[in-house]
Amino acid sequence: MKVYESANIRNVAVVGHSHAGKTSLVSAMLATAGATPKLGRVDDGSTTTDWDEESIARKMTTTTGVAYVEWGKTKVNVLDTPGFNMFVHEAKMAIPAIESFVVVVDGVAGVEVVTDKVWGYAEEAAVPRVIVVSRMDRERADYDRVMESLVSAFGRNVVPIQLPIGKEKSLSGVVDLVRMKAYTYEMGGSGKGKEGEIPANLAEQAKAMHEKLVELIAEGKDELMEEFFEKGTIPEEDLIPALHDAIKEDRIFPVLFTSGLGNVGTDFLMDFIVQYTPTPGEHEPVKGVASPGSNGGGAPVRKETDTDPLSLYVFKTISDPFSGQISFFKVISGVLKNDATVQNFTRNNSEKLAHIGTMQGKQANAVPELHAGDIGAVAKLKDTHTGDTLGDKAAPIQFPQVDLPEPAITFAIEPKTRADEDKLSNGLHKLMEEDKMVRFFRDPQTNEFLIAGTGQQHIEVIVSKLKKRYHTEVVLKAPKVPYRETIRAKADAHGRHKKQTGGHGQFGDCKIKMEPMPRGGGFVFENDTFGGAIPKNFIPAVEKGIVESAARGYLAGYPVVDFKVILYDGSYHDVDSNELSFKTAGRIAFRKAMEQARPALLEPIMHVEITIPDEFAGAIMGDLNSRRGRIQGMDNKGGKTIVKAEAPMSEMLTYGVDLNAMTQGRGSFNMEMAHYEVCPAAVQEKIVATAKVGKGEEVEVED
Repeated sequence: MKVYESANIRNVAVVGHSHAGKTSLVSAMLATAGATPKLGRVDDGSTTTDWDEESIARKMTTTTGVAYVEWGKTKVNVLDTPGFNMFVHEAKMAIPAIESFVVVVDGVAGVEVVTDKVWGYAEEAAVPRVIVVSRMDRERADYDRVMESLVSAFGRNVVPIQLPIGKEKSLSGVVDLVRMKAYTYEMGGSGKGKEGEIPANLAEQAKAMHEKLVELIAEGKDELMEEFFEKGTIPEEDLIPALHDAIKEDRIFPVLFTSGLGNVGTDFLMDFIVQYTPTPGEHEPVKGVASPGSNGGGAPVRKETDTDPLSLYVFKTISDPFSGQISFFKVISGVLKNDATVQNFTRNNSEKLAHIGTMQGKQANAVPELHAGDIGAVAKLKDTHTGDTLGDKAAPIQFPQVDLPEPAITFAIEPKTRADEDKLSNGLHKLMEEDKMVRFFRDPQTNEFLIAGTGQQHIEVIVSKLKKRYHTEVVLKAPKVPYRETIRAKADAHGRHKKQTGGHGQFGDCKIKMEPMPRGGGFVFENDTFGGAIPKNFIPAVEKGIVESAARGYLAGYPVVDFKVILYDGSYHDVDSNELSFKTAGRIAFRKAMEQARPALLEPIMHVEITIPDEFAGAIMGDLNSRRGRIQGMDNKGGKTIVKAEAPMSEMLTYGVDLNAMTQGRGSFNMEMAHYEVCPAAVQEKIVATAKVGKGEEVEVED
């Protein structure tokens, strides 16, 4: 494959809401550029970037696909990211590898919840954005309505660069508002438009929109404003670089119109990406932190040029049954040669990068070298993972990893057979390397294995991959709700342990005060003894006994949190006292104090943001009330209602399925941990009763 210099490389992530037409648009780009022999379709599983078995089966992107198009003298690396809310973290993981977002918006639905979310990612990381309104050939696709939705959501700097010719099924092309030319297409054709004059019925509107575009580009640039006022316009030779700069500086968010399935406007989109989006060399220098062996000094930086020392950032890893682990990386700086030996600064080991290449979906194409700014892949690195930094051993640097939220839902997971048990850990750890939002761990309270993710469908995808790839079958149990216990009153207790046997006995004696701490205060232990009531070497044993008892819980077996213990007195025996005796005394004192301290259960409360069509708002709020939810606020945006609420995790475990049923699949939601609150008495009684049955012992409930 041809080697490209940094100036001839563009890196874009295609982002947006699910079913907005992202994968179809990427397929149209690949077909138009001749990278694939025909237009791939999501419905028949023939798209290049949705090659993963789960994406094909579910007819939606579940993991970022990497492809490239060679367009003229430029290579455009394209990252096709998921748009379903539970997989949208993949779009954030792609940011270190790209210079621009192509934000795809459905021509009918307009701005949706995930569109807002990825826009927020871009704003946070200062990523330039190009908006592509796709599926403009659909019934009810409307230029005016979608522009109103975009401007309402993202402000007046959202400006059309094109005007669609025709509407819905009669879509036949676009008007270029920069060069003031029309391009017409054959629906389902080659994707290459024929240049011509602007249709008479659009000429006046196009002229007015051109003037508005020129004025917006000139804003904030004195020399352009002077030229604009003097000539009433800006010549094309000045307008094109000015638009490039405005996009790079986030002063303008251009809007283009396409049809992925109809292959309309995709050649223009690729021309636009090449001409107007930033090159890797125009990216701000990438800041790192000094690696452990870098001898101090200030935080190093790398310019995305061939002349800086070699550095790579691994932004994605996949496990292929045939090729093993494949690491996707961006060459941040320098030139990477095939068979190069580099240092992994994150893990302090060396790696040999044999058979580097570029990925076209699942197809690897060998390349002798990759220049700064290019995206490549390599298989079978021995100890390199997503987020690692590699490079020239003589110039250490570590690039910061992407900050992701905590998973929102947890399930207990059990292997079906003993054979599955042996394979479970290995398979899950490989999948965790692919998807950084998956967690797999053992609950120290119950010794159950738990799997956590962004939602039920996310976990179902992981379980399906376990079965198909690693031939491991598992059973999911009801999600585990991480309740906690706390106290609501002060207590004073005496713990005394005395045991006399032949020879040395056991003796430990302590007095403690217990008091509540503010929510989130954790556990505080304070030694307030004096006069040697308890020898100093036995005081940590008292604390350890209390900590161990708190971890096992008092009401229902959940950890006790947010309390303070003051050890203020005690006694000891010169011969019989030892650490074990005082640890036991600490446990006894803790149990007695809990009897007096009005123990209570705490339940996790989730912050929920739900986006639904306006007609479902009443039903959704009624349902939230039935789940003990509290409405925090409501917004209206483009025919949709956004409901913000807080609700107990225990009531929201199956919410994704229920919301789909209530809104005919048209609703979506985000959920994240907010805080803990005391359970209502009736809920607490049920939980404690269930724990009592499980333990086979009597447990008292205190109000």
